[in-house]
Order: sequence, then C-alpha cells, then structure tokens
Amino acid sequence: MSTTTVTYTANKYSNDQVRVLGIDEYKSAARTLADAFFKDDVAFYCLETPDNGGMTREELYPLHLEILEYIVAAHCYNGLVLGIGEHNEGIALWMPPGKNMDDWFTIFRSGMWRLYWKLTKEGKKRYFEEFLEVLHQTKVNAMGDQDKDAWYLVYLGVTPDARGRGYARKLIEFVTRKCDLEGGAPCYLESSHINNVPMYQRFGFVKKSQVVLGPNCGKPVPLDIMIRPKMKLVGEKLVPVPITSSITASTGGRRLVD
Repeated sequence: MSTTTVTYTANKYSNDQVRVLGIDEYKSAARTLADAFFKDDVAFYCLETPDNGGMTREELYPLHLEILEYIVAAHCYNGLVLGIGEHNEGIALWMPPGKNMDDWFTIFRSGMWRLYWKLTKEGKKRYFEEFLEVLHQTKVNAMGDQDKDAWYLVYLGVTPDARGRGYARKLIEFVTRKCDLEGGAPCYLESSHINNVPMYQRFGFVKKSQVVLGPNCGKPVPLDIMIRPKMKLVGEKLVPVPITSSITASTGGRRLVD
C-alpha cells in the first residue's frame, strides 16, 4: 500500500513546473520558507537569544516570517526567486554571479533596514557582527578565484505537507542545468541540516567544510559548506575545475572544520 501511495503522489505532481516569481508573490514565498524552516536552528539563531524575554519559537514566528519577507523581497529585486506548486509550496532563493542584496537600494526597497530595530541587542550582534560576516567570508574563502562566478543557493525550502513531490530537485536543477549548458559556472550553498547533505551530493555538490555559529554560546549552530565545482567540457564530458585557494582553519571567532 505504501509503495502505491508514494508512486501516486510522485506522478500526481510530476508535471509541476518551476516559475520565476516577482515581487507580487514575495509574501507567499516567504510564508513557505517560514514554515519550511520553523524547526531550523540557523533560521532562529538571531531570534532565540538570552535577552528575548523567554519567547518561544511560536511567539517568535511573526518576526521569523517578517525577516524572510525582507529576504525574499531583496531576491526579487536583485536575485532570483523560484517557486513550484499550486501555492508555491516549494521556494528557492538564488543569488546569481556578481549579485548580492547588500547594496543600499536593495536594502531600502526590501525593508531589510528595519531589522536593526526588530532584533534584541544580542540579536543585532549575532546578525550584523557575526552571521553576515561569517557567511560572506566563508563563501569567499571556500570559492577562491571562482567566487565572482558562483551561483549562491541562499534558501531552499518545501513546506512539510509538500515534501516527497520532487520539488527540491526541480528548484536546484533549474539553475544547475543552466550552469552546465552555459559554460559550467560553480554553485555554493550552506546546508543547515546534516540530513540534507546527501540530497545535495546527488546534484553534484561536495562538502567542503563546516562552520559553527556561536561556538562559545550555549547552543552552537553548525552549517555544512557545499560546493558544486565549476565545470568544463573535456571531449563530451563535464569535469570539475579545481579551486585555487582553500578555506582557512579559523577566522572571525568561529570554527571551521575541513
């Protein structure tokens, strides 16, 4: 019975296609990511702080959602937002090569500037002084001379009720196939859950290292750094191009494990 059910579910949604979303759908996309990452410790690293008055994750959810609305809007303006499913049950936020959401115009239009007044004192410290710096520098170190050519998978989320439909694969391959067809640009991501590492490996990503947010706090949060190398065509086969620089052992007060 279970085999039949799984087969039926897969076939039922096999024709669902990836769409590029615009700013008019940013709230729907953010809701999907908020639900998908509700149990994710990285997503709540800057919210579950000692000075938040003991708020539960459920009580923090509105702010969690609001932050993701800012992030999705920023990607609508300066990146690539992909959705799949009748109600956008699967969402991917990609940042193309040479793009970021750190310019003042994007920060202003997306509402990201409001974060400074939304977070607690410790939350501000974690987000602005640690989280952003760690993610930026880790990517630069990991990608080396290929950093400016890399596609960055910032978020990939599927709502719990829509998992098993093949949405994650389609959201990843929308970009990786484009990369392979257009010269083999590299891809980069941070995986916030160890169980997702094998999935990304199936799409050509390799684990490069691990970074730990808040190594000295009571609840450190690990992130697995993964790279899909730049490819070049040799004969009729795509082969990876080596990265010329490597990740340093430690930097900025966090731990890196090769």
